[in-house]
Amino acid sequence: MNPAYAELVAKINRWDHEYYVLDNPSVPDADYDLAFRKLLEFEAENPRLITPESPSQRVGAKPIEDYVKVEHKVRMLSLANAFSIEETYAFFEKAARELDLDVSALAIFSEPKLDGLAVAIHYDDGIFSYAATRGDGQVGEDVSHNIKTIKSVPIKLAIDPPPKKLEVRGEVFMTKAGFEKLNQAAQKNDSKVFVNPRNAAAGTVRQMDPKIAAERDLQFIPYGIGEYDGERQFTLHSEIIDYLNDIGFRKNVNCQAFSGDFKHFECNYQVMEHLREQLPMEIDGIVYKIDVLELQNTLGFIARSPKWAVARKFPAQNASTRLLDVDFQVGRTGVLTPVARLEPVFVGGVTVSNATLHNMDEIERLALEIGDSVEIQRAGDVIPKVVRVVERGNERHAIEMPEYCPVCGSSVERTPGQSAFRCTGGLICAAQGAERIRHYASRKCMNITNLGTRLIEVLYERGTLKNIADIYDLKASDIASLEGQGEKSALNVLDSIEISKSTKLGTFLAALGIHEVGEEGAKNVANYFKTLDAIQAASFDDLLKVPDVGPVTAQHLVDFFKDAYNKGILEKIIAAGVNWPEQPANPEQPQMLSGQTWVLTGTLERMTRQEAKALLESLGAKVAGSVSKNTDCVLAGVDAGSKLAKAEALGVEVIDEATFLTRFNPLLETHQDG
Repeated sequence: MNPAYAELVAKINRWDHEYYVLDNPSVPDADYDLAFRKLLEFEAENPRLITPESPSQRVGAKPIEDYVKVEHKVRMLSLANAFSIEETYAFFEKAARELDLDVSALAIFSEPKLDGLAVAIHYDDGIFSYAATRGDGQVGEDVSHNIKTIKSVPIKLAIDPPPKKLEVRGEVFMTKAGFEKLNQAAQKNDSKVFVNPRNAAAGTVRQMDPKIAAERDLQFIPYGIGEYDGERQFTLHSEIIDYLNDIGFRKNVNCQAFSGDFKHFECNYQVMEHLREQLPMEIDGIVYKIDVLELQNTLGFIARSPKWAVARKFPAQNASTRLLDVDFQVGRTGVLTPVARLEPVFVGGVTVSNATLHNMDEIERLALEIGDSVEIQRAGDVIPKVVRVVERGNERHAIEMPEYCPVCGSSVERTPGQSAFRCTGGLICAAQGAERIRHYASRKCMNITNLGTRLIEVLYERGTLKNIADIYDLKASDIASLEGQGEKSALNVLDSIEISKSTKLGTFLAALGIHEVGEEGAKNVANYFKTLDAIQAASFDDLLKVPDVGPVTAQHLVDFFKDAYNKGILEKIIAAGVNWPEQPANPEQPQMLSGQTWVLTGTLERMTRQEAKALLESLGAKVAGSVSKNTDCVLAGVDAGSKLAKAEALGVEVIDEATFLTRFNPLLETHQDG
């Protein structure tokens, strides 16, 4: 093997291990990307030298046409279940009697029971050979093409000399974050939505095309070994887990060893039940095993399960009930969310009578109607949700989105291309009031520093603040009389309100919270029209002339400014003294960077990045947050990191601060003076 190529393969595999197994990367993404590109270039030029342990071999195999059956040389057994501490303790009492020991003398090893798909991964002389599902315990299916794509599965074991044969058994699963990302993409593409992470993981492993598996967040954590032919000998199951971690696999960090006292089982279960919702993956119980391998061998098996291990299951978090009705709640941004009213059912330790239905697209996907029997799912403190229809009701009624907002009576509209229905009431809708005030006062908007979220909520609940204009009517007595406040606090709030009155037109426009009009969009509109009067008078076609303003944003702007209630709010705010510098109607500032995309990185020493961004935007440039092939130039300051490396790799022009100032200094002075 070419020494440089072998070193590159080993280096990238080591980086993969650090990132996907240890969660402790030692190099920035840019360095990794450059090394991987170098690897691919070498292999493209020297295909005969490609080694099986190359990280490039994880992805790229052709889709399989059918699954090959694989016979397990050591049976893959399932576990007996226990549903209480008493049942768990009784299981090990029975095992202890058979071993002629006291149960407290047993060394117990506990592992969170990952909710995924059991697979066996085989290595020959330390190199990945094949992987198979559990199947019926005797025969599984070869899923090597997909398991190889999992970055936490080593292609080559980190041990020398490696065992001649090693079968690593464990669970393939999908993280909660990966599952949410997968389903969000599925909903966006109008494709299949998975019920839970376990189904998503199982469905992914059974894909014919490995490229699909490579795109999804599959993980693997081992729980033991099957076939084994190696020098290392083991006396404890916990030693096997440590050994697997040493040779390249992730370790389940929530494992614990303890003696077989009843109180230890009870304490362990309570701790894991508490940690359950904080874990990045789903678990559905705890597996308890006798740690000493000699005792495991003495006990042996019955039917399809071992006599030395049991799965203590958590209470069911899914249950079925009947959908009685659907209400629509108006959120703080005006989105109407359907909420299922259910026949009360006990699930996950609580009685559930309400569940979210997300949106009308989800109702359509479920083919759900009032009167149906449904399955609901509850996970900890997360709002329960309806996951599927179990049985169609005899008397069914269609679920329809209301035409008018149930809070303010304004019309409800659906933005083309989006799933959300929104109340068009805007500032008039009480359901959106507190959030709109909080947004208006926030640091990125009017920056009313002492008017915090909690104070806004209290004032809103009392009726002192009903809309954003009411901020300017606040009196010291309105605040000083509140619990936890006082005269000094009240004066601080009034001072910050007074200071905030001097602002910028773009900032004020963004603060109004017009749907689809963010910070950048508001700035573009303000720079184009120069005055609030011109913006209010602008037609739909006029607004489309503004850079980066599309039909949806243009329509929201038109609708907002033609509303009589909104106009009244604006008049009151302006009358209160909110102001901004007038901009010349025809600025002489040249738009020499129009159409260009720039990126800022690192620390600038002679100007702030905000000043540099403002200058570039005034010259017509778009300032992006990341480097791509469409980037025209990168301004790199001190300690520039991965963005600089990526720009150099893509051949994007890079200039330092001195060059930037030389090139644009006269314009910078004009910009600062203006």
